[in-house]
Amino acid sequence: MDRLDQLESQSIYIFREAFNRIDNIAMLWSLGKDSNVMIWLARKAFFGHVPFPVMHVDTGKKFPEMYAFRDRYADEWNLNFLREECPPIEEIDETLPPAARSAARKTAGLKKAIEKHKFNALFAGIRRDEEATRAKERVFSPRGQTGQWDFRDQPPEFWDQYKTDFPPGTHIRVHPLLHWTEVDIWNYTRREQIPTIELYFAKNGKRYRSLGDKDITFPVDSNATTIEEIVEELRTTKISERSGRAMDHESEDAFERLRADGYL
Repeated sequence: MDRLDQLESQSIYIFREAFNRIDNIAMLWSLGKDSNVMIWLARKAFFGHVPFPVMHVDTGKKFPEMYAFRDRYADEWNLNFLREECPPIEEIDETLPPAARSAARKTAGLKKAIEKHKFNALFAGIRRDEEATRAKERVFSPRGQTGQWDFRDQPPEFWDQYKTDFPPGTHIRVHPLLHWTEVDIWNYTRREQIPTIELYFAKNGKRYRSLGDKDITFPVDSNATTIEEIVEELRTTKISERSGRAMDHESEDAFERLRADGYL
């Protein structure tokens, strides 16, 4: 098998293992390239059907193209789709920097959704190569009941042997894409012809590498108008994937505070 075959096989195994071992599990759908690949893999793992809810925790501030994509493919992929709202900014910790405070609305909305639906676990589409804090994650990551994460208290994972038994009351995040890279995501998207939001492709010398809320997410300089050109660009660029995310340029501990509190 080539690299993409190996990654696909590993992710499918993670999906099946988690679904078999954990009751009341759901998937988070951010509408971006990673979570679209995650849905695609889940459909492969379960023979064309996603057998658990797919949830979008909606800030109400995504790009119109993202909402149009969501509405179309939630229907076309026959998803058991859930939409949950985030609280207003006034309810969020005012000591956070502005962009991080805005992003923290998603964490608060996610906590309410977990409590509302009594989810024991969530699939999330994070990758280790995205950001230094995420590099500390595990595939099966135990959390507090409302999603708090202690990176110092994570189980060892060797040779695809995953701990799936946790004490009662433990909330679990499962990360099927943890070992993938940004280039892997694009190569797999090209191979599988996975639908893609047009904002990822350059227009007037700009494109988005990472999609979030439209008021705190900005494009990068690029002339890549096809997936082939994106992959070639990524092989030489020195610009980080999240360079267009405003909160990543705020105080050093802002992102880690968000992650510890349950941010994706």
